[in-house]
Amino acid sequence: MLDKNRIRLMMKMAAYEKTKAKLDLNISNYYKKDYVSFNTLLTALWITLGYILIIGLVAICSLDYLMKDLTVTKIITVAAVVVGVYIVLLVIYSVCTANFYKARHNKAKQRIKRYYRDLSHLEKMMTKETDK
Repeated sequence: MLDKNRIRLMMKMAAYEKTKAKLDLNISNYYKKDYVSFNTLLTALWITLGYILIIGLVAICSLDYLMKDLTVTKIITVAAVVVGVYIVLLVIYSVCTANFYKARHNKAKQRIKRYYRDLSHLEKMMTKETDK
């Protein structure tokens, strides 16, 4: 006899397995702190690389302006502004990245928990059916 609830549950579980199960299992293999720290570090490295490239391009494009009336105070001021903007940018991106990956880890853990709960519920339904 076909049970509609069991079929619905199996379809829901199969859809999850096709779409998000592999990624969720990879994410949930890490402790939350390790997952967040690793991804925040990667983001900080990419932000640093991008910032260096942008600053290099801006410096090349405005080389005439920078060399005109070049003084030590002008060099120090430009360097301070560049470093200050970098630090602010890095802090903002790091905080946002940490929050994003914390939420992503929590959601993955919840989906994995729900999947295992549905799996045990399906097993109970199957044993109940075989006992009849």
